[in-house]
Amino acid sequence: MRPILRFPFLALAFAAALAAASMLHARARDLRIYWIDVEGGASTLIVAPSGESLLVDTGFPGDRDTNRIVAAVKAAGLTKLNALVVTHYHADHVGGVPALAKLIPIDRFYDHGESIEMATKHGPEFYNGYVAAVDGKRTIAKPGDKIPLAGVDITVVSANGEVIGSPVSNGGSANELCKDAQQKPEDKTENSRSVGFLLTYGKFKFLDLGDLTWDREMMLACPANKIGTVTLFQASHHGFSGGQSGSPAFVWALRPKVVIVNDGAHKGFDANAYDIIEKIPGIEGLWQIHRAVESDAAHNAPEQMIANLEEGASDQGLGLQVSASKSGQFTVTNARNKFQKTYNAH
Repeated sequence: MRPILRFPFLALAFAAALAAASMLHARARDLRIYWIDVEGGASTLIVAPSGESLLVDTGFPGDRDTNRIVAAVKAAGLTKLNALVVTHYHADHVGGVPALAKLIPIDRFYDHGESIEMATKHGPEFYNGYVAAVDGKRTIAKPGDKIPLAGVDITVVSANGEVIGSPVSNGGSANELCKDAQQKPEDKTENSRSVGFLLTYGKFKFLDLGDLTWDREMMLACPANKIGTVTLFQASHHGFSGGQSGSPAFVWALRPKVVIVNDGAHKGFDANAYDIIEKIPGIEGLWQIHRAVESDAAHNAPEQMIANLEEGASDQGLGLQVSASKSGQFTVTNARNKFQKTYNAH
C-alpha cells in the first residue's frame, strides 16, 4: 500500500492501463460487423470473436470502393481476409474483386457458381474477371452449407436460385402472413442467385441475403418461415430497391430488432421500403448508410442514425459498425457522429 500512497499517479496509470486492457479483451470477444459505403453496392465486413474475418461483396470496379474496403480492413486490425463471399456477379457486388485480391491476401472465395448473365453486355467481363482473381481458391456454396469462421456459425440459406430445404435456427413455424401474400414472377437475373446466409453467435442472429429477390424470399417464408426470427437484418437489394425484394410476408416474419440499409444516396431505399420496415413487429431501430435524397424526412431514419447525409463530392464515404456479444446484446455506432444505441436480442 505504501508505494500507492507515495506515488498515486502510478496507481492511477496502472488502473487505467488495466481498464483499457480489460476493455480491449472484452471487445476482442465481441462479434464485429462493419458496413462499408460503396455507394449502394453493399459491402459488409465481419470479424468473429476469434479474429477470423469474412467480407461480403466488394462494390464497384475502380479505386474508390477498393480503397474504402482496404481502409476498413486495416481499421479492424486485420492483415488478411479468411473468406470473401460474392453474393452474385453484378458490377456493384463483384466489380472490386480483382483489385482487392491484389491488395489483401484472401484465403477462400465463396460464390453461387457460374453466372446466368453471360449473354449480357458486361456479364462475361465481371464473371471472368472474378474467376481469374480467385486463382483456384474457390468454393461453390449451396443451401445448407456452412462457411467456416471460427467462433460463429454461418449457414448458407440461399444460393443459385435455391433455398434451404429444412428450417434453420428457430424456423419452421407456419407463417400466417402467407395468406393472401403478394406473389411476383420468377426473377431470372443474377439477383435471384444471391448467396445468402444466417450468422449465429449465441443469441445474436444476423441475416444477409445479398440482392435476393421477392420470389425467393417467398420460398423461404411460405408456407413455413424457414429462417425464424433474427436479431439484425441487412435489408436486401440495397433497401428493397424498386420492390424487387422486401416481401412483407418474409420481412415481417423475421421480426428483426434492427434493420440496416446499405444504400446509396440515389440507390435502393425508398418510401415504400421505409413503410415495410416501419411495420415490422417489434422493430426498434433503422439505420442507413446514406440519406435517401429522393425521399422526405418522414421516410428516412433519424439523421443521427444515417452515416452519410451528403452526396456527390461532399459524400465522405462513412459507415456503420455493430459490436455484438454472445448474450444477444449489440451496439450500433455511426462513424459520422459516433452516435451509439444498444439493443437486445429476442
